[in-house]
Amino acid sequence: MKAVVLGSGGWGTALALVLCGNGHDVTLWSRTPAKAEEMARTRENPLLKGIPLPEALKITGDLSCLEGAELVVSAPPSFAVRETGKKMAPYLRPGTVLVTVSKGIERDTNLRLSQVLREATGDVCRGIVALSGPSHAEEVGLRLPTACVAACPELEEARFVQEAFMSDCFRVYTSYDIVGVELAAALKNVIALSCGICAGLGFQDNTKALLMTRAMAEITRLGEHLGGVRKTFGGLAGMGDLIVTCTSMHSRNNRAGILIGQGKSVQEAMKEVGAVVEGYYAAESVHQLAAREGVEMPICRCAYEVLYEGKQARDVVPELMGRPGKDELLGTAWL
Repeated sequence: MKAVVLGSGGWGTALALVLCGNGHDVTLWSRTPAKAEEMARTRENPLLKGIPLPEALKITGDLSCLEGAELVVSAPPSFAVRETGKKMAPYLRPGTVLVTVSKGIERDTNLRLSQVLREATGDVCRGIVALSGPSHAEEVGLRLPTACVAACPELEEARFVQEAFMSDCFRVYTSYDIVGVELAAALKNVIALSCGICAGLGFQDNTKALLMTRAMAEITRLGEHLGGVRKTFGGLAGMGDLIVTCTSMHSRNNRAGILIGQGKSVQEAMKEVGAVVEGYYAAESVHQLAAREGVEMPICRCAYEVLYEGKQARDVVPELMGRPGKDELLGTAWL
């Protein structure tokens, strides 16, 4: 099968390696031709140091590589999804299955990224599938056991993606709940940033466990309100991805949060991390979305205030801890 991965970041490259290892005809596209040329020459992506890129993997900066592709993986940063979708649209064919692996919510429109791609590409594609789960690119590149979820209301398309990616080290489950999978993917980055801030402030395991568990209640509350399925948030795309992103130094969001907690400005922290910190962008989108829908999300609100309004991270702790007492089991999604 001919497959193209659009986006030569660590995650796009790791997924290209999975597809290539499964024997597909794979091309990795970079928006920067010079980067594509360098990767083709060195057979390495600087973001995945020490992981060789096989000769069978084609690398290019020319979008004409999309012609005739049966599977197209969209892997740019969330803020570039619409732009990339518009660029790819002229090359897509009716039988193409489009896979979105970026994690975020579009600013101002508050659309999930599959919705953004649908608007940008029209009705050309056979279907749009969201692929997400606890999956650091570095570990996928090293062929360490990993599992994700391929979500699409049309399960036939999800199964097509499952079959394309499944291997002895990359397991894929299917789901019809694309709403829940995409929202969980976007919101967990905000929480990973928040967990990093906690660590930077000197808080330890109790605090991080508290934050992750109550944040999942918020994520589930918003997800169900918007049509997601509760089980999704306890699965790989929900709790699984939250755990891996909040507890690992592979996570750019976690690392940026630690720096902010230690006293660096938001912009200084993101610059030091040196790559896209998706949780920063998602925090604003989630804040807008929760306000629009009237859903209470105190942790995400405080994250927004720290990241965008200059509130001191240490000051939000007594605010959150001092909220009125609640019953954990009463109400929808652990209100």
